[in-house]
Amino acid sequence: MEEKSKLDLEAIAKKCNLTDGETDEVIRKINSLDETYERDNLVEIYNYFLSVCKNPDVLMVIIQCSDRFRDKSSLSPLLDILLLKTGDDGLNKEKFINVRVMCAKAIANLKDTSAVTPLLYCLNNKDENYKVRFACADGLGRIGDKYAVAPLIEVVKDEDERSVYLRESAASALGMLGDIRAVDPLVSILETKQGIIDKFTFLKERVIEALGKLRLEKNQRVFNALKSSLMDESPQIRINAIEALMESDYEEAYDAIKACFVDSDDEVKKNALIALYNMVGRRILDEVIKEPTYSDVLKIEAVSILEEYEIDEDDEMAKRIRKELDG
Repeated sequence: MEEKSKLDLEAIAKKCNLTDGETDEVIRKINSLDETYERDNLVEIYNYFLSVCKNPDVLMVIIQCSDRFRDKSSLSPLLDILLLKTGDDGLNKEKFINVRVMCAKAIANLKDTSAVTPLLYCLNNKDENYKVRFACADGLGRIGDKYAVAPLIEVVKDEDERSVYLRESAASALGMLGDIRAVDPLVSILETKQGIIDKFTFLKERVIEALGKLRLEKNQRVFNALKSSLMDESPQIRINAIEALMESDYEEAYDAIKACFVDSDDEVKKNALIALYNMVGRRILDEVIKEPTYSDVLKIEAVSILEEYEIDEDDEMAKRIRKELDG
């Protein structure tokens, strides 16, 4: 292994044909550097390569290699790529979209709060590619700095935002950040009346997931919004609401979820049963199996849960119930 003091970064780059070699051959040589250099050397090499490489396909590989070590020294070259501070005014920006997305992810993995401002810069630039903005929103959530809360709220609230996917990502990031300032704007989205084919269906799914992470058992407005979501036209929104209520500490959650036993969608019914089983255990399974008014869909699901988690597969009760339902 070569010692760090002997590194000649330009020579290493030339040996890898970094600037003028065939892409596949350059990538092969970069991947083989592990055989020669120690960790600290590799970090220095990758940082240098990040600063001089102009081939987007090769850069993707270098970023992946750098991300393995997650060294804080890599932040500066990664930010330069994300912000397109490459010193090349003729750069084809479209070819670097996926590279910059991967940069945002690698930056988030460093968990360095000094990256929050650059990420916010890209997020708030409405002329920026939506994929890059999406990755920056996610990165802000994963870094976990509360400074990002207010800007993310503004994105979620912005009804003129061209990309609803960005609003979804901002909602997810707010859930990761767990700040109560996000509650009112998130609930406001749930309180809007949107149909099953409305483009905001997925946004509402992310909002419900975010509210579930906030764990606000004393907020009646949140509970009412989640309960109302159990009647949304989208089955997936109803399922997400069930999961959020299951994870909550609302006293009324049990009855609200149980009302979904008569839902028109079988998957919603099953998820409601699973949620209640997670909340109270076997007694809800026994109730469903014994009570004749419950649907066969619920009974079969209850028996399946019993067989998997509660009783031995050779148990006579399970055999009898399964035979009755199959017959």
